[in-house]
Amino acid sequence: MKQTILVVEDEAMIRQLVRIYLEKNDYHVIEAADGEQAKAAFLKHHPCLIILDLMLPKLSGEAFLEWLKEQENDVSVIMLSAKARIEDKIAGLKMGADDYVTKPFDPEELVAHVEAVLRRTGQFCQKIVHDGLCVMPRRGEVLLYDKAIQLTKHEFNLLYFFMQHPNIVLSREQLVQEIYSYEEQDVSDRVIDAHIKKLRRKIEDHPAKPKRIQTVRGMGYKFVTS
Repeated sequence: MKQTILVVEDEAMIRQLVRIYLEKNDYHVIEAADGEQAKAAFLKHHPCLIILDLMLPKLSGEAFLEWLKEQENDVSVIMLSAKARIEDKIAGLKMGADDYVTKPFDPEELVAHVEAVLRRTGQFCQKIVHDGLCVMPRRGEVLLYDKAIQLTKHEFNLLYFFMQHPNIVLSREQLVQEIYSYEEQDVSDRVIDAHIKKLRRKIEDHPAKPKRIQTVRGMGYKFVTS
């Protein structure tokens, strides 16, 4: 799965330029034109890395970074700013940025900075995200936008397996084999139904009319992303 990068920049031409070069290097790119859009985009997509301009409308880059510290911390930040003084760079790094790139910049050099940061921190960004629902297997945690979701071991493994195989119908037998050890696999298929019912209560807006985990009559279940 491609790593997701959020580009927060109020100048559309710069955003487009950065997007082109990142996508050429096989990254999934999300854009935000101001600090408030950046908040919404972060909660929906939970990116691995953020390229952050500091001089933003509605909410400054510094204020967004302060807000970001209150969220889950499996994300790296590269500041992209016209503030080129040494004091500005030091202040940005002290605020929690992983790197600092000044404008004007060479887009290929920016990509090199992205690759360097992700080499250092990317092993911690092993998460799967679909529409605000984020599973972090290294930490055993699940977020729905900004809310931590408490799951049992079987519920977590079930959701993780679903999200690894989006839009694919999975039979109850497949799900039993995946989430139970060999010694436990004599459990009834209906146990899966019970797990899914509980899981829907935790991740669906309307559990009786689920949009994420849907029943495929006579076949099983699938995790729908589109």
